[in-house]
Amino acid sequence: MTLTSIIIPTYNGLDLLKPCIDAIRKYTDPHTSYEIIVVDNGSVDGTAAYCARERIRFVRLPDNRGFPAACNAGLRAACGDELLLLNNDVTVTSRWLDNLRAALYSDANIGITGPMTNYASGIQQVELEFRDMAHFQELAAANNIVDASRWKEVRRIVGLCMLMRRSVMEDIGVLDEAYSPGHYEDDDYCYRACQKGYRLLVCGDVLVHHRGSASFLKTDPVAWKQLLERNRSIFINKWHVDPLKYIETSDEGGIVE
Repeated sequence: MTLTSIIIPTYNGLDLLKPCIDAIRKYTDPHTSYEIIVVDNGSVDGTAAYCARERIRFVRLPDNRGFPAACNAGLRAACGDELLLLNNDVTVTSRWLDNLRAALYSDANIGITGPMTNYASGIQQVELEFRDMAHFQELAAANNIVDASRWKEVRRIVGLCMLMRRSVMEDIGVLDEAYSPGHYEDDDYCYRACQKGYRLLVCGDVLVHHRGSASFLKTDPVAWKQLLERNRSIFINKWHVDPLKYIETSDEGGIVE
């Protein structure tokens, strides 16, 4: 049976991590084989004790080395045939993983798949109104019926929830830690995947909830803007192309309400 490694970086985010893991356990098909790997960037909020209590695979970094480094530590520790990077502020929904996997294996050249969500840059964001998480789960349950006509080939998938074959990592390597503490490392990874001939699919038949930039919202807004510009410059200097041109938008492929 195929094993999926779900890698969740975290830093002093236990309040986010608990509902994230609860949702994985509740909404992932019990017949699906998966492991959860929490990579902790030196948290002091009880994350280690929680993971020990819950018997979750745990990788601890001695200090906060940023999102790309935490992802890479998890990727290196992963045992799965599939690797899934998941933000700790994402709440998954019914059939989420089955549908991402259906798209991933629909063609031998597809390397990465990702969902739609309420909060993301570019084509993956959908506008929808919901009262609370229970209502969001109802909307997602109605939406998440596997439907290949709602898959869209793209050049970029946001790293908040990104499923890939292990062979992709073996081919192109791990995330570039030059982008630490974060932003544009997922753009860079997708660019490298496309350069190697892999296809990327956004799945309109997968809707997950994303709280949105939970870690970076604690950052000074001016410093955050400077980080974005710095990392955009890193991308441009590396690839001689502006990553903003890959942020696609579309009115198609919305959710089913």
